[in-house]
Amino acid sequence: MTQDIVIKNGFATKYGLSAFNPVLRRLFMTNDQFYYSEHPDVTSDPITWEYTLLGHNFVFTSDNGVFSKHRVDYGSRVLLENFRTSRLPAGKILDMGTGYGPIGLAIAKILPERTIDMVDVNEIALALAKKNAVANRIKNVSIFSSNVYEAVEGNYAAVVTNPPVRAGKKVVDAMITGALPHLVVEGTLTVVLQKKQGAPSAKKLMTQLFGNCQILKRDKGYYILESTKTGAA
Repeated sequence: MTQDIVIKNGFATKYGLSAFNPVLRRLFMTNDQFYYSEHPDVTSDPITWEYTLLGHNFVFTSDNGVFSKHRVDYGSRVLLENFRTSRLPAGKILDMGTGYGPIGLAIAKILPERTIDMVDVNEIALALAKKNAVANRIKNVSIFSSNVYEAVEGNYAAVVTNPPVRAGKKVVDAMITGALPHLVVEGTLTVVLQKKQGAPSAKKLMTQLFGNCQILKRDKGYYILESTKTGAA
């Protein structure tokens, strides 16, 4: 029965009459495989839990249909711990692919003088991110829907992203390439990726785009990559 079932672009597809069968999608997909879509086809089962990031205590509510429902994933934690803020130019910060909001909200907490824009395509994730901002009394954020950079306007001092690898290389590359025109000079793009999920390829792309790319940290297979927009970029 399973021979002609494939997972492609976030959907389980059976060649023939069952191509859009929701039962098959649920049988052959994990929760994380739903997370990069506008309307994840999942049954809601929210949970609320506490977590400490960058020395601050947070309360997060998460649900099915979002990435890393039960805890802040390791890559996001390593990104936050190595995101360099001390020499950023003036301006807002963009959290691209925010999920339920741990990266953007943690940055907003430590940089209360800045506005953090937090975007995602997933309507469940966006609702949770807004709920989590209220629960943690964080007001210096703007949370809105955007398919990659489609609804993003203006320029930023920094773009940070833990890109949705399971959405495919095309989406990950778009999150990287789209950052450049939205950065001010001396603004930075900081990305977390695992080596096995394409960190070397992302580093090459970032170097081609920006003319530079540093590996800020290697940790358990995760790479924290940073590029800076120069006057020539």
